[in-house]
Amino acid sequence: MTHTVVIIGYGNPGRQDDAMGFLMAEGIEALGLPCVTSEADLQLQIEDAATISEHDIALFIDASINGPEPFSVSQISPSQEITFTSHSVSPETILAICEEHMKHTPQAWLVGIRGYSFELEEGLTPGALENFEAAFSFITQKLTAWAANPTARIELE
Repeated sequence: MTHTVVIIGYGNPGRQDDAMGFLMAEGIEALGLPCVTSEADLQLQIEDAATISEHDIALFIDASINGPEPFSVSQISPSQEITFTSHSVSPETILAICEEHMKHTPQAWLVGIRGYSFELEEGLTPGALENFEAAFSFITQKLTAWAANPTARIELE
């Protein structure tokens, strides 16, 4: 069985390093890898659960304000409590909605790319650009290897 992957990159391109998840989704989409789709948005929304539930593997990609350099990767699962505000929904909440309402929860990973400045300005800072490039290289290497054997599981850690 061929697995499908969805990349959900989110962040605000008008807030410097916050753009990294958004830019990552656009960059991966441009590669045209088979069985990989990408969504770029300003923030997660509960409607993302419908998209994610149609895939076997989901990668959530966002900028990290205080995470490790250059990036972190962690496997995530549905949260026990579905909570959100009008401005923010966590990846774990999206997975819980998939589990509860869509009856399919994909294998999911959260990639946090270390950022340094989140001011109202376009363009990545030099340090964030280095971290972005490291994360892009890591993710595309994993996805390219997986695209050659799409029946295999993706392991990111």
